[in-house]
Amino acid sequence: MDNTRTTTWDDPMDLARRARELPGIDFLRRLIAERRAVPIGATLGFELVEVGDGLAVFEAEAGPWAFNPIGSVHGGWYAAVLDAPLGCALHTTLPAGVGYTTLELKVNLVRGVGPETGRLRATGRVVHRGRRTALTEARMEDLAGRLYAFATSTCLVLEPAPQPG
Repeated sequence: MDNTRTTTWDDPMDLARRARELPGIDFLRRLIAERRAVPIGATLGFELVEVGDGLAVFEAEAGPWAFNPIGSVHGGWYAAVLDAPLGCALHTTLPAGVGYTTLELKVNLVRGVGPETGRLRATGRVVHRGRRTALTEARMEDLAGRLYAFATSTCLVLEPAPQPG
């Protein structure tokens, strides 16, 4: 087994600047169209493949670098992969300059991911969006539709600070 891995990603500060300048759905559509490598996704083996209003879909594959010492994929990998569609689903609904942060994340692991699992799809949807908070949910399934994990998130919507004067 080759125990090395090389990862390349785009500048996170440039991505953050672009995220503030565009409406959320436009920013995410550009990430897909331009095939931008977001650092966390490039590092952990997942990428954004589809967005819609209140919807974000990622594809992921866990390699040996995601395994813990007892031979299974670390639970933190599931959480990180699911956190992406949870947040991006909300981001599709936000205007330019408005951000969000996760207040709470709950992940339920249903089935173990192993070397034979292959590609997974993590689909996130907005359940409720209020003025200051939002609730999102996501499912991680294999290409046959078998559930591997389910997650929910509560997010805080971050309006820009008023400018003096």
